[in-house]
Amino acid sequence: MSHFQGNIDNFGMDSISLAGPLKAKLKAIQAAGFTQVMLQARDLVGHADGWRAAVQEVKDSGLRVTGFQVLRDFEGLSGHLHDYKVDIAKSMLEMCHALDCHVMLACSSTSTHATGESQKLVQDLRKLAMLAIPMDIKIAFEALSWGRSINEFPQAWDIISEADMPNLGLGFDSFHMFATKTPMEDLELLDPDKIFLVQLADFMWNEIKTVEERISTARTFRVFPGEGVHSDALATLVRKLHQLGYRGDYSFEVFNDDYQQIPLDVVAERARKAALWLGEDVLRRSVPMPNALRLKRHA
Repeated sequence: MSHFQGNIDNFGMDSISLAGPLKAKLKAIQAAGFTQVMLQARDLVGHADGWRAAVQEVKDSGLRVTGFQVLRDFEGLSGHLHDYKVDIAKSMLEMCHALDCHVMLACSSTSTHATGESQKLVQDLRKLAMLAIPMDIKIAFEALSWGRSINEFPQAWDIISEADMPNLGLGFDSFHMFATKTPMEDLELLDPDKIFLVQLADFMWNEIKTVEERISTARTFRVFPGEGVHSDALATLVRKLHQLGYRGDYSFEVFNDDYQQIPLDVVAERARKAALWLGEDVLRRSVPMPNALRLKRHA
């Protein structure tokens, strides 16, 4: 059997899983052996000494920033609402650029004020990508499973393909795929070079019966890969993405209120176990060196 190529450094934590100030989060993530972190805009703007001080803390940590999130409800608006969102996007892009981060996440609109007319959606995403080009930032567009017009990744992919911008690609979130029961074979639609980010999480029940339950689960009770009831599906998903040719980053997008109430190192260790499971058992990579997540590549 041929070996998978790769390195467990491709897996990273999201700051949203941890309580406390930014510096403490970064320290816990690094201590668990991770080399990258997904950051929220609030990590920066909520810093006591201002967002530029937060940027410096991130740089001092040595962690690479996987991506910066999240621009919401951007596409499909008109008039003063559109202008307002363009200003928000510019501010977020400025912070993303200051972090030396090259991926910013935007999720599909849930606004009742947004049109579902595809040409308008394409036009707006094209504009967002244009704003990001001078800063060397890619826009990863994600389908929220409760999005108004776009709520599954094949729909997001159609819009991305029509927009046809080199720095506009897909932000893929396993939670939303499992929540909507989007068929795994739909992954065949995707160009792996246009998948800019993959976010992974599990949850504790098979059926999500209402949109309200879906939103509540997504925002408060996700768990790390391997901890929920969708482990087999997650393993299949990661293998499938690898077989398609995806070689980018995986971030653990785990919103969990319980994890906000336990020590940071305990949560980070749970994430480390998830990374080892995916890197070792799922992708069958080489045995990890003691006390480290970095693995030797197979020759």
